[in-house]
Amino acid sequence: DVQWNEETRRSFLLAIEHEANRLNRLVGNLLDMSRIEGGALKPEKEWYPVDELIHDVLAHMQLVLQEREVRLDVPGDLPPVDVDYLHMDQVLTNLLENAVYYTPPASPIEISARAEGEYVTISVADCGPGIPPSDREHIFDKFYRVLGVKRNSRNSGSGLGLAVCKGLVEANGGYIWVESRAGGGSVFRFTLPIGAAEDIKA
Repeated sequence: DVQWNEETRRSFLLAIEHEANRLNRLVGNLLDMSRIEGGALKPEKEWYPVDELIHDVLAHMQLVLQEREVRLDVPGDLPPVDVDYLHMDQVLTNLLENAVYYTPPASPIEISARAEGEYVTISVADCGPGIPPSDREHIFDKFYRVLGVKRNSRNSGSGLGLAVCKGLVEANGGYIWVESRAGGGSVFRFTLPIGAAEDIKA
């Protein structure tokens, strides 16, 4: 019998959508981790433009990123990569979600991509507290958490996001790692294979 005004109804609907998306990503991470550990993860690869992949992910993460400045440095002439699109969508989503939840609310997030030899390297950089050197070698372990890092969310993380990123990137022929950023923050980088021109045409 309660009568809600339009602004309140919209606020409730946005909250419901946000939580439904978060639950969907959590279930996705759990399923992916199960497939990775069981050896059942079989990438369905296709050639896909890197810039389109990044813009697709940013589009469906608008609710999470709505108050963040996202700086893009992604050339439009990068060669396509031979990957499972859904896997790479999940990797970028997990990295961006971490950047939002573990860094100051007003700080920017930077996404860049570069072709380097036989790979395209995609980077997600933040201006957060960074990751201590002692934690970097474990950061991609399942359920591992860096102690003393505050989340910008009421919801605690699953501890699976980065482990899933590692499994998905490696299953697609790439490599993922983290570096400290000059001036504070972290940069997560991962590589994706570039195919030969004749393979792409085929």
